[in-house]
Amino acid sequence: MIHRRVLLTSLLASTALARGAAAATRKPAPGARPNIITIVLDDVGFSDLGCFGAEIRTPHIDALAARGLRYNRFDTKAVCSTTRAAMITGRNGHTVNMPDVPDVAAVMPSAFPKDAFDVPKNAQNMAQALKAAGYANWLVGKWHLIPMSQLGETAGRESWPLQRGFDYFYGFARGWTDQYKPDLVENNGYIHPTLPADYHLSSDLVDKSIALIGEHQGKAPEQPFFLNLGLGVAHAPLQVPARYADAYKGVYDKGWDEIRRERFERMKAMGIIPADTVLPPAAEGDRPWAELSEDERAVYARYMEVYAGFMQHADEQIGRLLAYLETSGLSRNTIVVLLSDNGAAPEAGQTGSFDGLYRPNTLTPAQQRARLDELGTVKTQAEYPRPWAMAGVTPFRRYKLWPHLGGVRTPLIVSWPAVIKDRGAVRSQYADVVDIAPTLLAVAGAKFADTVDGQRQLPVAGRSFAATFADPKAPPARTIQYFELRGNRAITDGGWRAVALHKCDEGQDRWELYNTDVDFAESVDLAARHPQELARLKRLWDQEWGKYGSGPRTSADLVCRFARYFEH
Repeated sequence: MIHRRVLLTSLLASTALARGAAAATRKPAPGARPNIITIVLDDVGFSDLGCFGAEIRTPHIDALAARGLRYNRFDTKAVCSTTRAAMITGRNGHTVNMPDVPDVAAVMPSAFPKDAFDVPKNAQNMAQALKAAGYANWLVGKWHLIPMSQLGETAGRESWPLQRGFDYFYGFARGWTDQYKPDLVENNGYIHPTLPADYHLSSDLVDKSIALIGEHQGKAPEQPFFLNLGLGVAHAPLQVPARYADAYKGVYDKGWDEIRRERFERMKAMGIIPADTVLPPAAEGDRPWAELSEDERAVYARYMEVYAGFMQHADEQIGRLLAYLETSGLSRNTIVVLLSDNGAAPEAGQTGSFDGLYRPNTLTPAQQRARLDELGTVKTQAEYPRPWAMAGVTPFRRYKLWPHLGGVRTPLIVSWPAVIKDRGAVRSQYADVVDIAPTLLAVAGAKFADTVDGQRQLPVAGRSFAATFADPKAPPARTIQYFELRGNRAITDGGWRAVALHKCDEGQDRWELYNTDVDFAESVDLAARHPQELARLKRLWDQEWGKYGSGPRTSADLVCRFARYFEH
């Protein structure tokens, strides 16, 4: 029997669609505050969307971009929790006790202070600020801003969404979950429904989103809403019905090197990257496709077919949400922001993960090939081999977790038909994920409070880039941004970018220097040619760390443990 909650969600979604069709002619009142939807994808690389150069079919996301703007110099924090904390608080992750994912505290609890991974109460977030301004607020999908001590069934809930400004939460509390049998949460508790045979988490989350909007329109149509939709896609496990993966049969037989080259050329032709961009070499240790065995090629191509199908299926669900906004008469005055939380994921190393995440793959390529039909099904929890992540972050270096642009730079799409007239354009103003909340609060006529209940709030680092919506020549929200994750560092100052890699064997950092005004993809290290510029940027990093990085920082020992694992 299908659980009544699943039936209710489906019924509410159907009712919402019917109500939306009846309201299709409704127009926003002059000066009405916009509804806000943030769609946060997971582990999706800079080139993984069709409108950013991928061969993956994402027609609904592409249509969203065609109605809005694509930003090609948007940076995140290279890992999910830090990015999400920065996005919703407008402050850097270190400032709000979120220097990494909370899960690392379980790996080495002594490496962090006791209050790490618990966003402080004096960091008002976007949901709380919007609530004060009269918005309804819902979180559907991933949160991952909960300290490990609060994840138990009976543990405290101080850092859960309902205690942090949201009126409703449906989704999952940790960094990932199975798409077919997820660890579901509603509000402050875990739920354990009996799910239908054709269940998929992405579909469920969009059903819930549509139902929430529809019910809200029936009860309080004049009240604006904020929906934060955090899909599990494309974080492993890569799981999607076989027909989606089968639609890409043969596409990836040419391998990751050729896919990366094709994306690079397509991105230049589309204007996503400058025509003079130089493609850096593949990462050291990533095996060329030509050197793989026949079994390896067959298996690794299927991994990517499943990944592409997983993405296309998510795009289909996003399309349903966008279609509902259109039929409800809501799309014109709803600002939709779509981004990824970091670059493509390298954690599965050179061989991928077939049937279990974050542990060595014990199956040989031949054994995997014999079970190839299981990839993407409920029988496996797969993640693709690391070189596919290098294709995903085309044209950059490295991938998720790293300070190079492949780790931090992701696609950003902003659509707001009532305001954005330069539709389909590419914006090249620099912005960081800390700028998302100040931008959205500004367009909502709201702002972060200086004081809440008599408590002085932490300074906000983010700045609004809303001026770029109407003006392609508007100055960027910022020119300077520091970065730190697991001991690796970076500093951006206009076109200059310095990157420090922590060398565990040598016990010191190796600095690189790039001028991204003329070298979009960080292809040429200028450290030896411009030592004075590098020295200036090192000093600037120290200054920025002094302003924003006073919170917990990963220990060198933990850095090296992670480095040894992820470099295999």
